[in-house]
Amino acid sequence: MKKQILLLFLFLSGLMYSQTPEFTAPDYELIEKNVNTEKSPLNFETLFERYTKADTTMTLQEKRHLYYGYSFQEEYSPYSRSPAEKKLREVLQKENADKSDLEKIITYTDTILAQYPFSLRMKEYRMYSFSELGKPLELEKEKAQASIIIDAILSTGDGTTEETCFYVITTANEYEIINLLGFSFGGSQSLIGGRYDYLTVAENPYELGGFYFDITRSLHSLKF
Repeated sequence: MKKQILLLFLFLSGLMYSQTPEFTAPDYELIEKNVNTEKSPLNFETLFERYTKADTTMTLQEKRHLYYGYSFQEEYSPYSRSPAEKKLREVLQKENADKSDLEKIITYTDTILAQYPFSLRMKEYRMYSFSELGKPLELEKEKAQASIIIDAILSTGDGTTEETCFYVITTANEYEIINLLGFSFGGSQSLIGGRYDYLTVAENPYELGGFYFDITRSLHSLKF
């Protein structure tokens, strides 16, 4: 089953940031202020409701406030894991998935996304399942939500240097972005300057050694 899901995940590359690539690092101080202001159009609850409905009219500013603004919410816990992940892995290991297995994937990923709603990997599994179950409306909703996450992250940089790093709010998104860009993890991860994660990638035609990710929000969560 994993092979079919990977092929669908690579389809996400067509959803990647399509606007003019003018990279901008997130202004965390401003984002925190806006998402926690009740009457602001950038209030997190307002944006999250639109995300839940897969609102394709969200602007890039709104997408960025949604994704990075989540790190300023009480429920943000970037290093926690859901017990449902073990059950999900067991289903994914099956060679031939039947309808009941696909429905289990939906159930388990629902639980996992309730704990961290911006997992591209979980979106990947759900898209595969909805596609196989013949549920196009649900499939399109997952694609739209995945696109919102991808646009937010890829608007911050190209990941090739510390100065143009990708900004993420959980380390899981690092590996997802690498795969999304068509690379494979090279097996080495390093914390640089107490701020950046550097992940190597496997040999590739572009001769890239790896990608840089700013993980300050994740690291900040460990201080409390």
